[in-house]
Amino acid sequence: MAVEQLGVPTVPIVTDAFRDVVKGVAAVKGMPNLRIVFVPHPVFAKSASECRGIFEGGDPVNKKRVLDELVAGLTAPLTDEEKKSGFIQRPLPRLIGPDTPENLEKLFKENGWTDYLPIVLPTEEKVAEMLKGTHRRPDEIVGTMQPSPPHEAWEYTVEKVAVNAVMAGAKPEHFPVILAIASTGATSLFTSTNSWARMVVVNGPIRNEIKMNGGIGAMGPFNEANAVIGRAWTLISKNLGNGGRPGINYMGTQGNPLNWNNVCIPEKEEGLPSGWKPYHVQLGYKPEESVVSIFAGIHFQQASAPMSPLKEGEYESPEHMAAVIRSWGSVGPYLNLHATVLLDPTHARDLSQRYRFDSKEKLIAWLRDNTFQTAWEYFMIYPSDLKKAKEGVEPFASWLKLPEGALVPVPKFRYLKKPEIPARLHEEPISVIVLGGETNPWYFAGDFYYVESASVDKWR
Repeated sequence: MAVEQLGVPTVPIVTDAFRDVVKGVAAVKGMPNLRIVFVPHPVFAKSASECRGIFEGGDPVNKKRVLDELVAGLTAPLTDEEKKSGFIQRPLPRLIGPDTPENLEKLFKENGWTDYLPIVLPTEEKVAEMLKGTHRRPDEIVGTMQPSPPHEAWEYTVEKVAVNAVMAGAKPEHFPVILAIASTGATSLFTSTNSWARMVVVNGPIRNEIKMNGGIGAMGPFNEANAVIGRAWTLISKNLGNGGRPGINYMGTQGNPLNWNNVCIPEKEEGLPSGWKPYHVQLGYKPEESVVSIFAGIHFQQASAPMSPLKEGEYESPEHMAAVIRSWGSVGPYLNLHATVLLDPTHARDLSQRYRFDSKEKLIAWLRDNTFQTAWEYFMIYPSDLKKAKEGVEPFASWLKLPEGALVPVPKFRYLKKPEIPARLHEEPISVIVLGGETNPWYFAGDFYYVESASVDKWR
C-alpha cells in the first residue's frame, strides 16, 4: 500500500534481493498487501545515469515499469485489504508430541529449529533439570532479540532459553552463562549482506567452575562447555531471536563458518602478566564477578607471517601487531575501525617483559598511536575531505597525491565521539584478550568490536 506518514503517501523501493525479507517483515507487521516497488540488485556503486536507467526499466518482481508502478502506488486509492494493519500474533504450543525420537528430530529439522546437527530432544524432564541451574522462575522474561533493527524483536522466558540449552547439549551448570548471554539480547546471527559473526568472552570464577578451556586448543572443538554454550547461542538466535532463515532474516551473502557455534572462549586470567587486568575488570567489574562480554565482527586471522626483512623477535613485537591490524581495509564509512587481539600468554609476557608494556592499557594506547590509515581509506571514510582535496585544500590535497598504499597521519583505531556516527565507535577501539596453551607465542587478530557485557552471577 502507499504508506501514509504525516499524511504523505509513500511507497518503499527495494532491490529484488530483499524480496522475501521485506514481504516477510510487512506481513509480520500486519501489512501483507503493502505496495512495494522492486529494482534490480545491486544498486551499489551505480552512476547517476545507470540509476536513471533502473527507474525507467522494469520491476523484476512485479513485472511492471518502475516509474509507472511508483505513480500508481502513490495515487491509486487503497483497497479495503490494504487498509488493514496491526501486528500478527505468534501463538505457539508449549508442548509438542508425544512421538518417536526419530519423528521429533525430523520435525525439529524440517521446521528449521536446529543447526542441522543432531540435537538433544528437550523433554519436560530434561528442561526441568536444566532449570535447576538458576534460581529464576521459568516464566520470567529474560529479554528480547531480533536479527536486525527492521525485524520484529521476539520476547523469551527462562524456560524457553532452557529448551534451547538442552537442545545444544548443555548441562545445568552451564545454564547461568547461557542466560547471561541471552539477557543481552545480542543475536549471534545478525542479518546483513556482510557475513557477520559474534564472539563471547567469559571472565571470572565461572570459567573454572564449569571447566571452560582457555588453554591448548581454546578456540577449537576440544571442550564441552565452550562448545555447548556457543552452540546454545546459535539455537537461541534462530528459535527465540527471529533469525537464521536465509533469504528472509539472514542475508550474509556467503555466510560465516564462525556462525556454527560462534567464538566462545574464556580469558585465561591465570596467564595474564603482572599488572595486566582481566577483560571484565577493565570494564569496571570486580575480579570475583563472573561476566560474559559480547563482541561482533567478521573475521579473525592467525597473524603468522613476519614482516620483511626478518629481525630477531620481530613476530612478538608490537610493530608486527600494528602492521597486521593496520592492513585491514575499510569496507565503508566507519567500518573496520576496531580490532581485537587474542594473545597467547607467552606472547603477552614477552610484550610485558621485553617491550615494557606492563598493562593492557599501555599496549592498546601504543597500538592506537602507531596504526595509521592509508590515504585511500581515509578519503573513503571522509568523502567530504576528498572533496576538499580536489579543491586544493591542505593537507588533503597533498594526501591525494601520495602513492598507492601510503599512510596519512590519522590513527586508524581511535575514539570518534561524534553524534552522527554509530554508537559502537564511542567505545575503546582495541581489545586485548589473553588465552592459549603457551606452546607457541602466537596471536590471532580480527576486526571484532565490543558490544556489551552481562553478569553471570545474577542468573545463577
